[in-house]
Amino acid sequence: MEILVYIAIGLGALLLALIALVVVRALLFRPHPEKSAEKDEISFDKDRAHGSLSELIKCRTVSNSDPSLEDGEEFGKLLALLPELYPEVFSVCEYRELADRGLLFRWRGESPDNPTVLMAHYDVVPVNENMWEEAPFSGAIKDGFIHGRGALDTKATFSSILFAASKLIADGFTPKNDIYFAFSGGEEINGPGASNIVDYFEREGITPSLVLDEGGAVVENVFPGVKKPCALIGIAEKGMLELEFKVKSNGGHSSAPKPGTPIAILSRACCKVESKPFKRHLTAPVAYMFDTLARHSTFLYRLIFSNLWAFGWLLDIICKKTGGDLNAMMRTTVAFTQMSGSSASNVLPPVATMVTNMRLNPCDTTESAHEYIRRVVNDDRVEVNLLRGMNPSRISRVDTEGFLRTERAILSTWEVNIVSPYLMVQCSDSKHWGRISDRVYRFSAMDLSNEERATIHGNNERIRLDSLDRCCEFYIRLMKNS
Repeated sequence: MEILVYIAIGLGALLLALIALVVVRALLFRPHPEKSAEKDEISFDKDRAHGSLSELIKCRTVSNSDPSLEDGEEFGKLLALLPELYPEVFSVCEYRELADRGLLFRWRGESPDNPTVLMAHYDVVPVNENMWEEAPFSGAIKDGFIHGRGALDTKATFSSILFAASKLIADGFTPKNDIYFAFSGGEEINGPGASNIVDYFEREGITPSLVLDEGGAVVENVFPGVKKPCALIGIAEKGMLELEFKVKSNGGHSSAPKPGTPIAILSRACCKVESKPFKRHLTAPVAYMFDTLARHSTFLYRLIFSNLWAFGWLLDIICKKTGGDLNAMMRTTVAFTQMSGSSASNVLPPVATMVTNMRLNPCDTTESAHEYIRRVVNDDRVEVNLLRGMNPSRISRVDTEGFLRTERAILSTWEVNIVSPYLMVQCSDSKHWGRISDRVYRFSAMDLSNEERATIHGNNERIRLDSLDRCCEFYIRLMKNS
């Protein structure tokens, strides 16, 4: 009996010690010292900046994986506009067009060493014009917004980069190091234009000190318990894998079906996959984000995030139940997006298929994810075929001058003091640059609400005029320190 008492006392003391450790770690998990930067006044012709973006939006540069469905004249129209809208750039910068709608400008600085590469794409996704309040290719400037497809993704940054360079060139400014502007006209279809530009850099032996593409933004309410606005800089992006699930049969009349019709077999496979999510992985970009943002959260969340060794299981449950960005950053995600069967309602399909779009965690590859899905389905009647895929990007460093320059330009432009690395869950052209640089970052130079972010690839895409102004300011500041 005495031994049991001693064991109970010892276990109680151990439990109290663990509770004390967890609480103390949470209390010490406080925000890092606030960062700030000098907010110098930047003046420029805002009407010209607004008008330039409006003109670019009027070009229907909708890309399609089937070139016959694209309007080449509209892409040509946009290229013809560039010297008119940004004549200073064309008077000073070297310009070349590469295969597959790649555009490359070189603004020579005092030194060719440690160049900066600023990226954007000028193609856009299709629209359902009947669902828009303003015509999607009108470029209408109305009620404090510029309306139209591409206003956010990413003709705003495309235009702001060229406008900022035009303004600085007109002011007589010469950068310390070379600056390149690298633009693609096929990003939305994973076209090779951006890859061709990287090929050029590789052939010429040019190693950038900073590559900056679309990605994070200045946002609010993106992390549990954090109310302050914060700026997110992507230091990596997830990969992508599309798989086709196929079941074949002899078909037949639907009036006398045998057990196990193709659609039923596919449905069971779908349920199996959804019931067994990929394992969570705390990768470097997400660990950086947790260590930055969670310190600004409520005590309950600080308790969890400062003690993931004890509460990792709880975080995993929260992620699985809520889904969304937090879950997507923790694991490879699977979304079933397409399904097809018979062409008639009373005929059993001889072939039925469904397609899943997967976004790969940096710890997974196209091969490992494909094999995992096969094991989960575990049904010889279901073919699991690879349609297309790309591995996750290289993870960039955060201890570089390029990252710090980006951070300083953000702090100088917006009223924020929280800047955090993160894992971008979408794909972008920046993935190609990982083969020549570990200084590739993803930041869309805009402050966006949840509602505004929802218009990207959706209806009524638009950008606030003041958000576009700050986008121009950001690039002016970044170029002045290049």
